[in-house]
Amino acid sequence: MSFLRVLNLLKNSFYNQIPQSIGGLRRLETLYLTNNSISGEIPSNLSSCSKLTIVRMAGNRLTGEIPAFLGFLSNLKVLSFYKQQFEREYPTFIGFFDIRENKIQCTLYTDLAITMPYVEFFSVRGNKVSGQIPISITNASNLDVLQFNDNRLSGKVPSLEKLDKLSTLQLAVNGLGHGREENLKNLGQLYVSQNRLSGLLPKTLGSCVSLEKLYLDGNLLKDPIPSSLSSLRGLEALDVSNNNLSGVIPSGGIFKNASATFVEGNSKLCGGIPELHMLRCNLKTSSSNSLRLKVAIIVVTLGVTLAFTCLLILWIGKKKEKQATATSVENSVLQLSYQSIVRATDGFSTQNLVGSGSFGSVYKGVLEASGAVIAVKVLNLLNRGASRSFLAECEALKNIRHRNLVKVLTAISGVDYQGNDFKALVYEFMENGSLEDWLHPLIGMNGPETARNLNFFQRVSVAIDVAHALQYRTIIVKNQSFIVTSSQAIFYLMRKCSLGLRGTIGYAPPEYGMGSELSTKGDVYSYGILLLEMFTGKRPIDERFREGLSLHNFVKAALPERIIEITDPNLVQERVRRGTPNVNNFGNDWYLQCLNSLFEIGLACSAESPNERIDMSDVATKLCSIKDKLHSTRLPS
Repeated sequence: MSFLRVLNLLKNSFYNQIPQSIGGLRRLETLYLTNNSISGEIPSNLSSCSKLTIVRMAGNRLTGEIPAFLGFLSNLKVLSFYKQQFEREYPTFIGFFDIRENKIQCTLYTDLAITMPYVEFFSVRGNKVSGQIPISITNASNLDVLQFNDNRLSGKVPSLEKLDKLSTLQLAVNGLGHGREENLKNLGQLYVSQNRLSGLLPKTLGSCVSLEKLYLDGNLLKDPIPSSLSSLRGLEALDVSNNNLSGVIPSGGIFKNASATFVEGNSKLCGGIPELHMLRCNLKTSSSNSLRLKVAIIVVTLGVTLAFTCLLILWIGKKKEKQATATSVENSVLQLSYQSIVRATDGFSTQNLVGSGSFGSVYKGVLEASGAVIAVKVLNLLNRGASRSFLAECEALKNIRHRNLVKVLTAISGVDYQGNDFKALVYEFMENGSLEDWLHPLIGMNGPETARNLNFFQRVSVAIDVAHALQYRTIIVKNQSFIVTSSQAIFYLMRKCSLGLRGTIGYAPPEYGMGSELSTKGDVYSYGILLLEMFTGKRPIDERFREGLSLHNFVKAALPERIIEITDPNLVQERVRRGTPNVNNFGNDWYLQCLNSLFEIGLACSAESPNERIDMSDVATKLCSIKDKLHSTRLPS
């Protein structure tokens, strides 16, 4: 054993303390004890293993302190003690330093870069480190990843401009104040949420050409958002919510994607794309002081008579505006006729048929005048209740405004060429097709099968969008046959049973089969089944679900031990590509933990009894928590 160079005992069930005899392995170079149940302190005679280059002990129950003698191991390059129970100070040395999620209470050494000149990965995330970030860190020229988030740091952030290799900087959830402007051209991820940063947003952020994620939420930043951020082509996520920003929101680049841009909580911001739901900007310049004085003199001179006249004009104007609003829908009906719809859909050609249900069919169309692409829902008036469905849908869509619900453009009521009644609704067309096409792609449809696949993060985003829309106003509306999530531009046409059963086969709750009225609890059930389908890749009407077996029971029976077996194979392959082995290991596998949480939410929504189903507000909260966890874990670990 004295000639042993590599000792790899990771992912076993070893417990108790590390034996003192380990110090006898004088030629040992690599030591892996990751993901066991080892407790106690690190033996002092480990310092005798002078040839050690890699020490990984993450995922155990080690206590005490990280011994300083490890600093004398001159060959040591990698040290990982992630998620232990250390409570005292840390040593400084090596190139890979990871003591995340311990209980260490200390301050950072002022000579940090001197004692760690070759460090590339430095993480003290999730401890109780206080004090200031030492200026000496700027001399660690090899730094690639720097994680200080979730501590008790304060003071100003030192200049990091000399760290030209830095790609990930995490300073979130501390008490840090403002620092000087930086120009970190290679920075890819910047997390400084929940601090005390004040002043202006640095204009130099627009020079960070490699930036992909920028999180500045929960600070005291003010004044306009730099327009240079819209020129960052690689920027995938931007969060500047809950600050004191003001001015006009830029309209290019990342700001065109409402699902990736978060600006809420800034009462003085305005403009941006409509999906951001911000106030319109008032571009009129204020009058000069002299003009204000003249206006004031005129108002005083005219007195009560002029004031009464202004109020009367204002009242008449508002009355006309209300009349115009009331008639706008009627006028919009006249904008498109039966003839124009026939031409737009090429005579309701089957090639333009998107889908059909019990109350009608949906066609894709192109308007001749503008070239706009539309979706036309033509009601089957021979079906009992279709006219009532048309009126109910017009009334509902007239009052609903939500970024995750498809926008109705107009309604058409008239007669066709044979003199029969004709009723149709016209919507915005979702270019990216249906969610069903993305979850169950057909080979040869729009390219190879892989081109239509949604990754794990995208599916979570879609689930959140649908949940928010349900929370605002039920998506599975009475007699309505679509679900829309605008951030993914998905139009999910739900095929209704031809016998008139309320809802789609497989998605309808059991109480509807007993004659119960439509309810929000029924909507929650349908959402739960959809959520299970999104992450298993299996339709609720799959041939395997017979003789009492359902998608709900299929998932419930597999959790948590056989979670990989029920997960969509595309997601399993994605997990493998990320370098995670294809095994069930909940201990440190955030991917499996998130999957398990999603399946549990789907099961809670699709409970057989309506009283046992959770509220959509709780669903949205839980899903947002999962997305936040994904944001924090899509980083080097």
